[in-house]
Amino acid sequence: MRPLRQRKKTCGEAMGSTGPPKGCGSNIGSLFYNLCDLTTVWGVVVEAVAATGVVTSFVLFIILMACLPFVTNKKRKAMVALQAGSLVFTLGLFGLTFAFIVGRYSTGCAARRFLFGVLFAGCLSCLIMHGLWLALLQRGRGPKCWMFCLGALGLWLVEVIINTEWLITTVVRSPPGAEAIPDLSCSFDNMDFVMALIYVMVLLVAVVVIPVFTLTHKQRQWCKDGAFILVTGILTLAIWVAWIVMYLYGNQVVGNPSWDDPTLAVALVSNAWVFIFFYTIPEISFLATEDQVQEPLDDGDHVYPARSLVYDNILKEQETRPQNMYIENKAFSMDEPSGNSYS
Repeated sequence: MRPLRQRKKTCGEAMGSTGPPKGCGSNIGSLFYNLCDLTTVWGVVVEAVAATGVVTSFVLFIILMACLPFVTNKKRKAMVALQAGSLVFTLGLFGLTFAFIVGRYSTGCAARRFLFGVLFAGCLSCLIMHGLWLALLQRGRGPKCWMFCLGALGLWLVEVIINTEWLITTVVRSPPGAEAIPDLSCSFDNMDFVMALIYVMVLLVAVVVIPVFTLTHKQRQWCKDGAFILVTGILTLAIWVAWIVMYLYGNQVVGNPSWDDPTLAVALVSNAWVFIFFYTIPEISFLATEDQVQEPLDDGDHVYPARSLVYDNILKEQETRPQNMYIENKAFSMDEPSGNSYS
């Protein structure tokens, strides 16, 4: 019996017998030829874009943490944990791009299959919880921040469990009597890879649907948050439709199935930049911009009226205190001569 799928030859394996390609030194292994090969430019371009994304994500994370002590809006400050989590997963997407640029080997293929869905699920889970928080904020009340963080963690762990089971069933356990495959982790069909991401697709649909309910928020500042989450979800959905169609059908129609790895690498880096430009940067700018107008409190929270009453009472006490002191002093002065007369 033939194996499900023969391992594809990488660019380095195809050129290993003729020497390193243009741009690569003789001391570079064949697995890493795509990182320096100037004849196939896609690897160098995607590598540069991904490296820029790694640096940008790290700088934005530092800025986000530096802005935290100066945030005066407690509601925005409560969502910093989700924004930081999304930024960490976005950094992981940029890093995973390099695994799709280099050649295929057992550890790299296992990392691809496991981390692709896990990292996307992490980003989308944070977006879902942020959108849900905005929707509940519109009604006036909502759970505490740590509950939304636990919700995002729970949604993310579901994908972790799914990918773990997929790796165990396809890599660790092999069918009895099946032909031995050298790199079992790299031997999988494109359809199997896409089917393992169904849960991530469900999260993606939720990211697009939930922010719609926040666009009618009474406060304009929260409408902006919902709008950016919605735009991020729509662009992510478009990228996913494009790479899935290309990954399943396009490369075979063109007659060049070796473009599967470039397709996934471009999808990773482009989607990661969408998260940066349309979610992370706007949220950091909202945090850094202090609201000039004091926002009204939620329904049921009557803090300002009570505070104003206390303040008025203090003013009244300060106004009446000098008058009372004057009356007391006058009474004392009137009583003093009578006391001397008795003496």
